[in-house]
Amino acid sequence: MAVRGLGSAATKYGIGYVGSALIGHERMTGMLAIPYRRPAGGEHGVATVRYRCIRDECVKDEQGEYLSPTRKERHEGHGKYQSLPGDHPRLYNTPALIVPSPHIALSEGEFDTQASELAGVPCVATQGTSAWRAHFDPAFAGYEIVFIIADDDEAGMKAADKRATEMPNGKVINLGGGHDINSFIHTYGADEYRKRLGL
Repeated sequence: MAVRGLGSAATKYGIGYVGSALIGHERMTGMLAIPYRRPAGGEHGVATVRYRCIRDECVKDEQGEYLSPTRKERHEGHGKYQSLPGDHPRLYNTPALIVPSPHIALSEGEFDTQASELAGVPCVATQGTSAWRAHFDPAFAGYEIVFIIADDDEAGMKAADKRATEMPNGKVINLGGGHDINSFIHTYGADEYRKRLGL
């Protein structure tokens, strides 16, 4: 998390590490645990947990250094993320939706959301380009602007353009240079990110 510039996010968002898994969840051992928290908190305050691979061979270079967000990880034979069996797509960081703001950003991943929030721009995320569901739409109706942050690739642009056709307040933002939010902020800083959004 620290190499991504997200060191303080671990505590804020309750990021954990699966050191020893419960029965039936053994395959999650050694992964990051990312809770999807509900705004109300309480006994049922975590809607689900997603897991992220952080195996050394996937996230470190040949010298044993963690790859920065500007360098591509190598997840061969498995996905970068793992959801619980039977879970369905959800929005990440829904507490941001109840904080008054004229704008909100919409990203494709949890780390991008955390980077945006740490940069002072409220943000929620989908679990990738194909995870949008129609029942998410009403949550964004009250904003003056929804910054739809597209990953700078074909799938990311296609998904962002589709969202924009369905959101009258949506504005597609392509950060360019192959960047997502986390890698852009890591490279250029939070001020430049806000400037790209016109804030």
